[in-house]
Formats: sequence, structure tokens, C-alpha cells
Amino acid sequence: MSTSLQNTSVKYSDLLSEIETGQVKIPQFQRKFVWTIKESAKLLDSIIKGYPIGTFIYWRTNERLRSVRNLGNITLPEPKNGEFVNYVLDGQQRLTSLYAALKGVKMGEEDGRLSDYSEIYINLLANDEEDIVTTEVENLDREHIIKLTDLMKGGYTIFKNYPEEFHDKLDQYKDVLSGYTFSVINLKNAQIDVATEVFTRLNVGGKSLSLFEIMVAKTYHVFESKTGDSEEDQIFDLAVKYEELSTELSASHYDTIPSATILQVVSILLEKDCTRKTILKLDKIAFINIWDEAVNCIKSSIDFFRSYGIVVGRILPYNALLVPFSYFFYKHKHNPTGEVKKRLEDFFWRASLGFRYSSGVEGKLVQDIAKIDKIIFGELPKYEWAVNINREFIETHGWFSTGKSFTKAILCLYAKQKPKSFDNDLDVIIDNSWLKIATSKNYHHFFPKSWMAKNQKDIEYFYVNHIVNITIVDGFLNKNIIKAKSPATYMKSFLSKNDDLEQTMKTHFIDINADGIWENDFDTFYDNRLNRIVKALNKLVIPQDTSSVELEVYEDIEEETQEI
Repeated sequence: MSTSLQNTSVKYSDLLSEIETGQVKIPQFQRKFVWTIKESAKLLDSIIKGYPIGTFIYWRTNERLRSVRNLGNITLPEPKNGEFVNYVLDGQQRLTSLYAALKGVKMGEEDGRLSDYSEIYINLLANDEEDIVTTEVENLDREHIIKLTDLMKGGYTIFKNYPEEFHDKLDQYKDVLSGYTFSVINLKNAQIDVATEVFTRLNVGGKSLSLFEIMVAKTYHVFESKTGDSEEDQIFDLAVKYEELSTELSASHYDTIPSATILQVVSILLEKDCTRKTILKLDKIAFINIWDEAVNCIKSSIDFFRSYGIVVGRILPYNALLVPFSYFFYKHKHNPTGEVKKRLEDFFWRASLGFRYSSGVEGKLVQDIAKIDKIIFGELPKYEWAVNINREFIETHGWFSTGKSFTKAILCLYAKQKPKSFDNDLDVIIDNSWLKIATSKNYHHFFPKSWMAKNQKDIEYFYVNHIVNITIVDGFLNKNIIKAKSPATYMKSFLSKNDDLEQTMKTHFIDINADGIWENDFDTFYDNRLNRIVKALNKLVIPQDTSSVELEVYEDIEEETQEI
């Protein structure tokens, strides 16, 4: 069935009834109610005067979306499974105002105050040039005003409390409100991506909905009640599930994983594909059923990275690496060993050093799932991208920036060494909060930038700020002891404190006796350390002939999971 539009009209009383029975719902991707009580009163004033207040646009569907469950202090019912529901795409602020005013709801405003919508009044003395519906009644006599909620209840018992001269006007206002018809356009037979696109275009001043926001709406599900289940146990809410996962991952320092990556994992497990189109078409129940297993696979992947020395998510070259690794643990239920482990590690370094996910992520992930299958079956995959880990390539692409995947790959190598603190040979504590920016005190230029600027001006800044000149240290050490001193000066101070300093520095690919440290010889230090980095990387990659393949190099200065 093709998407269609249906024009209709709804009376005020019917509109409110549909809200109270769960037939009209506000999807969670709508922004919060932001109107003030005065703005809501202005809307009711327009209705009283017969002015048009715009058209409501609904999406009519039997899908179940995550929706607003409460309006102020009133809990709204969930529609029954299988029933059609009208989700509000345009008109949320107006609809909420109308409902709150008639029901006298207590609503929280953006400034934190609580507004009592039962305090909206009809000024019986006002003419059409004045505000008939108002919240400002301090200077009015009680016999000249009536609460909107009381007006709509109507009847002799209420109206008798007012002078007879107002009775006709009271009846008139009540009839106008009760009989007012709202223009409604129903979007029917539309897929969720069409409905959300309509929403986005209607709200051109706002931000487009992300794929995650759409999937939060689409996968929301209320299960049939089971004996002993709490209300929370009966609901699948992707937004809540993702928040719970992020909280769990914070203990492992991998709470930096974006929501788009999680969706890619679920989609790959279900369909071996993860394009936006594929994700949007995922069966809701299948998505829900595989969620816990997908989470476990993600955790297993993170455990693998951590065991390998990559203890924080911030230096992971690509968040997308979680997708093929999660697939591996979905198909391979125990920790990799032997050749399987070696080939899996080889895949990690090839993807990290080869700019693999800097473009065309979804298509490359599909290709790489096939490679993971080969690894599981005991084969070495054939790679269609080259990896250059020679001295010249690393030197050319080693400008230090925490947003570059290549830089992060080298940082992973440093972390894999489990670097020790210069002063006491204890493990350097690596934490996400310290690794957000290149100026972090945990990134130490072994030859400090300020010292180099004063004492070795002939050295190009490119080499001073090169990944080869970067070590991972404790922030306190960098800020309070090293500062802008020369390597010879600050290393001499550590020599007296740390009897194992020579071994300590080897965890940083530095030889304090062979690298010109005591002479402040930057060239010797740089050359020697670069050679060790090259040698270490070559041990991690299984040799494979890719000479006919040209490596595509991307300046992914700010690598993020691409919106899909």
C-alpha cells in the first residue's frame, strides 16, 4: 500500500477523548513541551474568538513507538497491541496546551517552575480586542472570571454563581470551545523513515532526527504483562537500554562508544549488513530478542581489546572496529587462541593502520565480516587494502593529533606496551577523561615543545609534534615535575628515584643510554625510537603480498562514527 494523506476534522471533545484513551500519542522524538501557561492561554483565546490555529499532522500506524507517557501529573494509557495509533508529527505544543488547559494539568516549565493549568480563566468583561482567556486575574472580581475547567463542566450548579447577565456568554463560550473543529491531516500507510522525514521537514528550524532517535521510537515495545513483572520489565526502551550499556561500559573506560556503532552491531548480527536502509527495516521483535546477545558480544570485544593493552575507548582507532569483533564473538563463543587469535590481531592492526573505516564504512564492514568468517574457519583472509608500516610512511603521517586514526593506532601500540611511570615504575593510569585532546597532560612530548622552541630552533615543529616524540605519562608527573625541562635534566631526577629506570623507559620504546638522552640529542632519539616503533608494528602484522594495491590515505582529523 502506498503512502496517502487524509484530511479530516476533529472536535475539541473528541480530540481530548482520543488522548485519554491512548489513540493519539506524542512520539518521544518530539521536543519537550516548552510553551508557557500564558502562551497556552493565548491559544485558547484564539479558539474562543474563532481564529484558525493551524493544522495537526498525525502519522496513523499500528506500529508502537516510544511515546510520551505522561502529560504533567496525568498518566496516559498505552494503546493495545494491534490498534492503530495517531502519532503527532506536527502540533505537539498546541495539543498539549489544549489538553492541559481543559484538564487543569500541572505542567513543569523550562525554568523549573510548576504551572497549574487550572489557573487559566475566562474574563467575562473582556471584548474581542482584549484577552478573553487569561492568566492575569489579580485585578478582576471573582464574579467576572471563571476557570476554563469550570466553564467546560458547565451546568446550572456552576453558572448560578454568576450574575444572570453573563449566563448567555457562558453558554456561548462553552459551545464555541466544545464545538470547535480542528483540521487534521493523517499520514497513512507510511514507513517510519517517511514519517520521521515528514517530521524533520515540518521542523526545519530544528535538528534532523538521527538514526538512533528513529530506532528508539521504532523498537519501543510494551510486552504483555506477566505475573510478578514490574512495569519496567514489561518495556523495551532502546534509549534506556543504551544508557544502561554506557553506564556498564564506563567501568571499562569504553563509554565513548556512540549509539550508531551499537546499531551497526545489531544489524550485522541480524542481517550481515548495516546500511541505514537495512537498519530501518530490522524487525522490531528480532531486534529486541538479539539485544542482550549483542551487548554481550560488544563486552567480549572490549574485554579482548583491554586484554591486548587497549584499556580505554578513546584511543581505539575506529569505533567501527567493534562491529567485526562483535560478530566474531557472536559466531565464536570462546576466547580466541593460537592462530585464530594471531589472525584476529592481524586484522585489528591492518584496519587501524590502513585507514580502513575512514570512508565507506558500511560497505567495508560487510566485506570484513566475510574476512572474520575466514578467520573463524582457520583461514588467513586475503586483504584488498595495503598497510604501510615502513619508516618513511610513519614519519610522513605521524603528525600528532588525537582525532587521527593513524595516530590512535600508534597510541594503541604504546598502550599495548603497558607503559610505566618514569619516577616509580608503576603502571601509567590511562583514562578517557585524560585523553580527549592533544594538550592533555597525559600526552608528554619527550622533548618538551617549549624547551625545543628555545634551545633547538633548527628542528622543524613537525618533528617536535610527531607521534615519535609522544609518550603516555601520568598527568601529575608531566604538570608538576617535567614541565619544560630538557630530557637530560628531568631524566636525571628520575634516575635517583627509580632504580629500574632503564627497564621503565623500554616500555616507552626508549633506551636511556643509546638514544642521546643525556646529550639532549633529539635527532638520535627520534631516529632510534622510530626504528623501534617500525620493528614492533612489523611483528604485529602477518606478511601478505598487497604490492598491487594502493593504500588510500585519509586525513580523518576528527574520526567519528558516521551517521548512517
